[in-house]
Amino acid sequence: MMLIDAHQHFWHYNPKEYGWISDRMEKLKRDFLPADLIPELQAMKFEGTIAVQARQSLEETRWLLTLADENNFIKGVVGWVDLCSEEAEDQLKEFSANSKFVGVRHVVHDEPDDRFMARKDFRRGISFLQKYSLTYDLLIFPKHLPLAMELVKEFPDQPFVLDHIAKPDIKGQRREPWASGIRKLAQLPNVYCKLSGMVTEADWKSWKKDDFRFYLHTVLDCFGPDRLMTGSDWPVCTLGGSYQVILAIVTDFLKEFDLTDRQKILGANCLNFYKQRESIK
Repeated sequence: MMLIDAHQHFWHYNPKEYGWISDRMEKLKRDFLPADLIPELQAMKFEGTIAVQARQSLEETRWLLTLADENNFIKGVVGWVDLCSEEAEDQLKEFSANSKFVGVRHVVHDEPDDRFMARKDFRRGISFLQKYSLTYDLLIFPKHLPLAMELVKEFPDQPFVLDHIAKPDIKGQRREPWASGIRKLAQLPNVYCKLSGMVTEADWKSWKKDDFRFYLHTVLDCFGPDRLMTGSDWPVCTLGGSYQVILAIVTDFLKEFDLTDRQKILGANCLNFYKQRESIK
């Protein structure tokens, strides 16, 4: 069984480009590079990762692809392009020359316009992805789930994946409207979901594994074992504990399930989802 971390980040820290890293996140205010992640992966017997953009710039995508070329364990890069730009297709064509460019993400939940995904220029950009066999990562809050469903429904042949289970309020144990939105979105077969980023929505200092059970059971019931994948959200996850401790939230939960389903969620589904590009073997 090949274990794949479906969601992690790298960065050279500077306060200007990573303004979202607040004083509460002091431990993230340093560089996080492949050499820092390798021992963490080895300790958990994970063989590969998908590196995901943390800055909205073309420079970020080029840098991540360089890291991927230099580090075989990085199986794919979900980068950023300006999907709203007239140059969107040119940018996709440029990056697609590298087979490790597997998908695109935009930090939608930070957009001041809650209806950003409804923009005609954004949807025009989404329409180009299938031509280049690229996926799209949905980074949203629960309030965005209805609009995400409209987007996914408009492009039924485009593969989408929901990052961080849409960031429910785990600290407050709030279930709605998140659960209802998840059930509706999961009815669309072209969207997957990453079991990632959950600890940052919990109480960083006093979370318990039971805090996550409702949310894990909900996405499992809605998406099923064939459309879930496991991601750490490293290094952001370290706000709530070590890499091993955070991944254990999911790996321990999965002990309840049979080997076939565990293999799917811990690696096979990720490889299948990003299989569009030749880098994923």
